[in-house]
Amino acid sequence: MSLNDQWRRVRARLQAELGEATFNSWFKQIDLIGVGDGRVMLSVPTRFIRNWIVSHYADRLSKLWADEDADFARVEILVAASETKPNGADDAERTMRPVPASVPVENQPVTGAVPAGLEDAGVGAPLDPRFTFDAFVVGKSNELAHAAARRVAEATDVSFNPLFLYGGVGLGKTHLMHAIAWEIRTRQPERKVLYLSAEKFMYQFVRALRFKDTMAFKQQFRSVDVLMIDDVQFISGKDSTQEEFFHTFNALIDHNRQVIISADRSPSDLEGIEERIRSRLGWGLAADIHPTDYELRLGILQAKAEEMMQKNGPVTIPAGVLEFLAHRIVSNVRELEGALKRVVAYASFVGRPITLDMSQEVLRDLLRSNDRKITIEEIQRRVAEYYNVRLADMLSARRARAVARPRQVAMYLAKQLTSRSLPEIGRKFGGRDHTTVIHAVRKIDELCHLDSGIEEDVDLLRRMLEGGHGPN
Repeated sequence: MSLNDQWRRVRARLQAELGEATFNSWFKQIDLIGVGDGRVMLSVPTRFIRNWIVSHYADRLSKLWADEDADFARVEILVAASETKPNGADDAERTMRPVPASVPVENQPVTGAVPAGLEDAGVGAPLDPRFTFDAFVVGKSNELAHAAARRVAEATDVSFNPLFLYGGVGLGKTHLMHAIAWEIRTRQPERKVLYLSAEKFMYQFVRALRFKDTMAFKQQFRSVDVLMIDDVQFISGKDSTQEEFFHTFNALIDHNRQVIISADRSPSDLEGIEERIRSRLGWGLAADIHPTDYELRLGILQAKAEEMMQKNGPVTIPAGVLEFLAHRIVSNVRELEGALKRVVAYASFVGRPITLDMSQEVLRDLLRSNDRKITIEEIQRRVAEYYNVRLADMLSARRARAVARPRQVAMYLAKQLTSRSLPEIGRKFGGRDHTTVIHAVRKIDELCHLDSGIEEDVDLLRRMLEGGHGPN
């Protein structure tokens, strides 16, 4: 087997382990330079990426390569730009067997990832061609964010500034950011769009300080028509970076340039971010992306399954399997799509048809992980809906039986389905003492043995919560 074949196998295994998002962020631009003296030499475009990979995945890379060829004891990672090579790199490279197809060049673009018209020279991040508006499935939880993103992408002027997209991990913020950039590129190719993560913004700023080139940094970021910064929460606590971000933000807003920001929480809830920045981030439109409901999850899976069937030929994915995944994988869209890919890949590798039993077997670890993520807030909401009482009343001091019984059921389920302590559960129920929770658990446990109606209610609620069924 050739070196390139071995490298492709290592990359494939790494991508399968990490998932596409992490792999594309850190490993998509890694190249094989050559091998020699028991070493494998890889290159990456920036020192920042090199340091991150060395800190987090050096051992794993070495192990994966050793699985391919036991003669290689370690993996070394170099920065492609010649002026940033570590001491001794030139001597090392003279003794390596080269791989002609993988010669690193400074600022070498990722093929097909960065369209013309976007910032290059290593400043911006590549765009994922899969993340377009056509590939984004819209539901109640994301319709506002989608509509706002569409408006910004299609507008010839600045409607609201900034557009601030926020929500939990894997709910579609980055997808919408990329979709906006692609749409602007298609409609108005003359506009200068720069997309990058807050982490890379910080890296570029620190690099400018190090090389005493802050004027060039300011010019790069303040000369764009559209600036898009993903995961702005990562500059939390970084005072100097926040200062520069603040001035860049103001300069672009003052010149009527579009700014688009994403984060994992609303502007007012960003901890470690200066008050003046949080205030400015709230100037425009803040659009929340809520956790997905069952209908949206099923729609996403159906779209992804159709795409897989077009690419992979005659693969049959039963509707029951999609419904099962939509019910059980409730954490985020990224994990949902990953679960479907695992099932399809397994079926392809072992030559088995896709069935519900096979899917449960393949996703056993993921299903357990999602089961553990049931929250007290989710229990309270579902119990209140089931018994047709207001959530506020159930958490209040009211002692009427119509409210007290659902409250006790919710406490009982919180004890059974979460790892929270009794005092924590009590605090979530209007600041009650842990002895109240103990009484509720004992009471419902007793009633389940005496009253078949209560037992059925508790059993149904448990199955709804564990399986993701019921109202969302």
